[in-house]
Parts: sequence; C-alpha cells; structure tokens
Amino acid sequence: MTEIVHKPFFCRRCLNFEENALARCKVCETTSIPAPTVTHPELFDLSIAHLDCDAFYAAIEKRDDPSLADRPVIVGGGRRGVVTTCCYIARTYGVRSAMPMFKALAACPDAVVIRPDFEKYLTAGQTIRTMMRALTPLVEPLSIDEAFMDLSGTARMHGEPPAVTMARLQQAVVEEVGVTVSVGLSHNKFLAKIASDFDKPSGYFVIGRAETKSFLAAQPISLIWGIGSKTTARLAGDGLYTIAQLQAMDAKTLAARYGETGLRLARLAHGDDSRSVSPHRDTKSVSAETTFNDDISAYRSLEDRLWPLCEKVSRRMKEKGLAGRVVTLKLKTAAFKTITRRRTLEEPSNLARVLFDTGCSMLTGECDGRSFRLIGIGYAELGNAGDGASQRGFFGTDNDRLARREAAIDALREKFGDSAIGPGRVFKGK
Repeated sequence: MTEIVHKPFFCRRCLNFEENALARCKVCETTSIPAPTVTHPELFDLSIAHLDCDAFYAAIEKRDDPSLADRPVIVGGGRRGVVTTCCYIARTYGVRSAMPMFKALAACPDAVVIRPDFEKYLTAGQTIRTMMRALTPLVEPLSIDEAFMDLSGTARMHGEPPAVTMARLQQAVVEEVGVTVSVGLSHNKFLAKIASDFDKPSGYFVIGRAETKSFLAAQPISLIWGIGSKTTARLAGDGLYTIAQLQAMDAKTLAARYGETGLRLARLAHGDDSRSVSPHRDTKSVSAETTFNDDISAYRSLEDRLWPLCEKVSRRMKEKGLAGRVVTLKLKTAAFKTITRRRTLEEPSNLARVLFDTGCSMLTGECDGRSFRLIGIGYAELGNAGDGASQRGFFGTDNDRLARREAAIDALREKFGDSAIGPGRVFKGK
C-alpha cells in the first residue's frame, strides 16, 4: 500500500489552511471541481516573496475596456516604436516586449495597439504597492508592477503563515485593482523571482530549501536573472547550457573564465543569495527616450527632439530630490544598432539645460550622415540633490543662474500648466 504523505497546504479559493492534511480542501470538498490547493513540505516555513503583475499595462487596458477581453492587445508606440508589453493572447502569436512594432503586427495583424498611459498604470501600481506595505514594511520595488516582500515574523500579526497572506493579497488585488498577479515564494530573492514566473498568469509557485539545487540543475542558464543574451551566447560557445553544468564547476574556474560574472554564476547556480529585501532601493539612473516616425539624420532635428526629453528627466530628478554626476546619451541607428555615450560632469546636476548641453556635445560627434530611429538622454550615478549639486548660489555660477531660472519656470508651470512658459525652442512653430 502506498503511504499517504501529508503536507502543509492552503486553498487558493477559500484560503483555508492546515498544517497536516491531504491536498484536497475540506472546506471546498463538496464542490464538483477540486479546490485549487497549494501544497509543499516547506510551505509554511518560507517568507520571501516576489509579486509580479501579469502583463500589467495590457491588463489595465483590458480592465478599462471589457470589449478587449478576448482580443490580442499590444501596448506600445506607433509603427516605428516597440512593444512595451502585450497580453497573453498576443504572446501566443510570438509577440514579445521590446519587439519592433512592425514585427509584432506582422506576427499578429489583428492585434489592438494602444498607446501607453503611464499615469494610469502608475496609479494602479501605487495602489498595489500600498496593499503590499500594509502587510509588511519590507517591500522592495523593482518596477511599477513588481516587488520583493519579506514577511518574516508576520504570522502572528496576520494570524496565518506568509504563504497564505500572499494568496490573500492575490485575491485582494483582483478585487480592488482588477488585474491578476503571480507570486513566487522561497527562502531568498533570487529563487522567489524565478518562482513568480513559473506559473503565469495568476500563478503561485514555491521553491523550498531542500529542493533548491536539484530544481536549478534542470534549468537552462538563461533562467538566471541578469544573465543577458550576450553572456548566454558566450557560455553556449564554451559548451555551457544548463545550470547543472555550472554546479559541476568550482567558483575559481568560473571566475578565471568570466571574472565577476563567473563568481555570480557560481553562487546563483547553487541558489546562494544573501541579499536582504530592502525598502530603500536606490535609483541608479533616470532617463527618457523617444522613437521617431521617420529616421532622422540632421543634427538640428535631433536637437529639437532631445530638449523635451531633457525637461522630462529633469522634472523627475527634481521631484525625487536627485542629482546625477554622469550624463548618458543613447541613439539607435536605422539598422537597429544601439550607441551609448557617457560624460562625467564637473559637479552633480539635475538641470534640464545642463543635461541638454552635455547631450548635444556628445550628439555632435555622432551626426556623421547616419540616420537614427531613436534618441534618449539621462542622468546616472545619482545622489541626493543637496550633496554638492549646484549649491553655490551666493557665488553666482552659471549653473546657479540656470538653477534659479529653471526653478522660476517650474513654479510658473506648477501654477499655470506645462505650456505656460519655456525656452524658445519649445514654442518653435507655434
């Protein structure tokens, strides 16, 4: 006779949970369809979670327009833009995020294309973030639609294990925000993020300590978070395809071959991740970019497109109280080759004019007859705006005069709207 193994479990339908029961929920067992239960030997011992909204932007659009429910939806730019995100129906046609729009529409010609409404998405994302923080103060956002959570020590407060609290949050997001989310639960951040992507949409996946090494061994190296296509290709060129192969190699060998990346691979291949969930995750850069409807080669035309981006970046920097020491310029050629240039400033800044002037000086060297389809600009190596960022107003430096001028413009726009005032280039042609 086969021995029946009892495991901790909970029911995703009614949220009944038991320490030692069969996988079928006693509360829901009268229904004709078995209740959707989650069971795992370590289920009630794990407290690090990763919550990821399912096709978030597309889901918000479908929420607001029920007629789109059964249609492929792509959120992104015009015919020259790229896919920001797409729903799961569109994905069955091969559409993927960051795919050029013309390729996406060739793969799925019946798709409904919607321009992004980032303010709407931000509002929904902030609502979900508030719901997370009501459960634990240890919430580490990764983007508008995903975050890590550490629910260690919250069982007594909520009257249930963290695993059940996360399932309750899943239900609450559907009811209050109208979108679904997927949850990954494990003993560290690396594994929690992997788990959240294993059962989408509306998924709930668990990776325990005891199974960590065996679970990872069966996966491709590309599953490791942060390992891009170039590194994956290099590893494949060396005959390395699976995490099991990395596990069979020692850290010294991997470091000799791949440097810091090799040391990281050695740790993550065994599921080692000591990072804590930090609610104060630093912003590494602030940038903005735009894709043109038609390729542009003329410097003046590129310059005109650059200024609004500089204003957008500057506004976000000032709102966050940040200043950057490095300016980055991004260009994409008509042949889809990406060019990135960086320049270090003499002192940190968050001014639109400093960003623009520095960007233009780098742009000049790239305007050699080539045509471009995209331009982007941003600040990097960020710090607090008070830490040396154009603070010498009493001495009347050029940057201080620019800062006072931009502060006056910002105040007028706050009162009368964005179109109230601006440099002459903003009103060109009006």
